[in-house]
Amino acid sequence: MTKRIKQYSEAQLIDIFKLTRLVGNQSSALMQSWLDCETTLNQGEQYLFDLIFNDAYQNIDGWHEEDLKMKFICFVLRLGNLVDNERFHAYFERTIESTIEGHFLKVKTNFMLAKGILDMPQIPYFHFQEYKRQTDPNGNPIAQVLEAMLIAQTLNANNQPIYGAYVIGKFWNFIVLENKTYSLSKTFDCTEHDDLLKIIAVLRKFNQLIMSNN
Repeated sequence: MTKRIKQYSEAQLIDIFKLTRLVGNQSSALMQSWLDCETTLNQGEQYLFDLIFNDAYQNIDGWHEEDLKMKFICFVLRLGNLVDNERFHAYFERTIESTIEGHFLKVKTNFMLAKGILDMPQIPYFHFQEYKRQTDPNGNPIAQVLEAMLIAQTLNANNQPIYGAYVIGKFWNFIVLENKTYSLSKTFDCTEHDDLLKIIAVLRKFNQLIMSNN
């Protein structure tokens, strides 16, 4: 029997799973700690930063989804140190699924960091969704990343928080799920120099959190 796959909105996920949504100054201590970071770039990193920043500043509004991925996001992830290491692997376009409280969830995550063996993810830590447009006929990134995080929480069964991010064009937001509560960060504009540096700092901070807590 084929399980019915339904695309949920953020509001539906809140209602079905009795989630608490925190934003901005109300965000959790874990979110505030994650965002409390700075970073510096070495000479090579600064060169790459300047290239992608100037490219995005001038052209991002005209990019399609694949342009956004290949010309910008992949380099931001690299500068954020979200690459394979001894603790996790990077996986792209992977589908994860689980039945949670009687509801079957299945979603394709654009980018996932997980403990795994070769091409097999086992314990997801971080999920990332992106879209070029503000709205998309195939769903919205907030709901999809939240679905992925709920699935990861169930699969991991270790009471550890799940981290994530979503991107809509030039705007980046971070998200943390702890039990039934999720916190959303302020919005960062990657065409603003200081915001892009902050995005990279937050991604690097995730690395530190995983290394110290797992």
